[in-house]
Amino acid sequence: MANTRMDLGRRAFLGTGCATMFTAACPALVTGAEATQTLSGRAFGTTWRVVLPGGADMGPLRAPVEALLAEIDAEMSPWRPDSLLSRINRTDGVPVAITAEFERVAESALTLAQQTGGAFDPTVGPTVAQWGFGPIKGGTGPWQGFRLDGAHLIKPAPDATLDLCGIAKGRALDRLGELLRNRGMTDALVEIGGEVLALGRHPSGRHWQVGVEAPLPTDTGLIGHVALDNAALATSGIKANSFMLGDRRYSHIVDPVERAPVTGALASVTVQAETAMQADGWATGLMAAGEDQAVKLAHRHGVNALLLIADARGLRQVTTGAFDLKVS
Repeated sequence: MANTRMDLGRRAFLGTGCATMFTAACPALVTGAEATQTLSGRAFGTTWRVVLPGGADMGPLRAPVEALLAEIDAEMSPWRPDSLLSRINRTDGVPVAITAEFERVAESALTLAQQTGGAFDPTVGPTVAQWGFGPIKGGTGPWQGFRLDGAHLIKPAPDATLDLCGIAKGRALDRLGELLRNRGMTDALVEIGGEVLALGRHPSGRHWQVGVEAPLPTDTGLIGHVALDNAALATSGIKANSFMLGDRRYSHIVDPVERAPVTGALASVTVQAETAMQADGWATGLMAAGEDQAVKLAHRHGVNALLLIADARGLRQVTTGAFDLKVS
C-alpha cells in the first residue's frame, strides 16, 4: 500500500496490518482549511479521514464509517485470527463459504495477477512474512489454482494462502465513497493511510489537489501534485516500511519471482484510476514488476502511472497513460 502526501497532515495507513506490506505514503492535500472540515479516526492500525465542505453535517457520519471499516477488518485482516481471510488460510483445501464482498475483492486480485503475469501476487503473504513484514504463514501459491465457485472459494493446496493487502485498502476507500454518495455527499475527499479517493470538487470549485512525495528514504518534500476529480490515487514504493542491512535496503514490496524484497532503481509507482481498488492494486503490481516490465504493463493495459526511478542519472520520471504530474 509510498509516496503520496496530504496537506492535512502526516498519513498513517489503512490496513489491518496491510500497512506493513503494501503501503502508500502521506498524501499532501491542499484543501483550504477555511472551506473544509475533517472527520477522522483510527482503524486497521492506521488513520482514516473524510474531508467535506464546511457546511456539511458530519455528525451522523462517524458511526456508519466506523461500522464499515470494522466489517472490512473482520473479513480481510491477515492479523486477526478470527477474520474470514485467516479462516480461509487455515482450511485444508475444501470449499470455504465467502461473502459477496470477499468474492469481489478476491476476484479482482486474481484478475490483476493474471493481467500482470503474476507481478501482483495475492499468495505472496508467507514470503512477505519471512522478511519481517507480515503475519501470514503457509504456502505461496500458485495463485492460478484458486477458484471462485459461487459463494465459495476453493484452494489449490491445503497450505495455500491468500493475501489481499495489496488491494483491500483501495476497496475500503471505494466503499467509503459509496457510503458518502448514498448520503448525498458528492464533493468529498477520503484518505486511508495515504491512499486517496476524490469525489467531485473542492468547495472552491477547483479539483482536489494531492501531492506526490519525493520517493527516497533520505528525501523530503514534494515533487509535484495531481489534480483529482472523481478519481483515486495510490502509491507503492520503498520509502515506507523498509530497513537497511549492510549496504542494501530491504523493502516490504516483494518480487514474486525472486521471493525477496524488490531490487533495482524503481523507487515508487503512483497510479491514478477511476477506483481506488484499481489504483491500489496496479501500484502494487507495477512496483513489484520492476522498472522495465512495469512500463510495458502500464502501456499494455492503459494504466495512468508515474514511475520514479533513482539511478546514476539521478531521479527520473516516467509517465504512462494520461498521468499528469504538475510541478509544485
